[in-house]
Amino acid sequence: MKYNEDSVELKKTMVHVVVEIITYKANAVVRKTIINRPTGNITVSSFDLGEELVEKIAPFDNYIQIIEGKANMMIDDKEFVLSLGEGIIIPAHSKLKFHANEQFKMVSTMIKSGYEGF
Repeated sequence: MKYNEDSVELKKTMVHVVVEIITYKANAVVRKTIINRPTGNITVSSFDLGEELVEKIAPFDNYIQIIEGKANMMIDDKEFVLSLGEGIIIPAHSKLKFHANEQFKMVSTMIKSGYEGF
């Protein structure tokens, strides 16, 4: 799997069409940062057909919303298929894995707890 990431945030006070923020690249998963803060981040990702995100465990809650296509995912060994417009909350410390049976794009919103005072 080829993985590309652009960590430059989007410009503030500009209107964006979320699904157009990112494109597909052959044989790759691509990720673009929308906003990144100590208390959380928002990214948009595209998965080319056949690509996978190997199992990972995040220490924070993560909300995933599909903005194009259909995503196959496993959360703690339970399979989910999310279609355009659908979302799911992935609890902190859960095992997560994605597989692209077709191309898809998603928005990920990670909420980092433990930052009292913000």
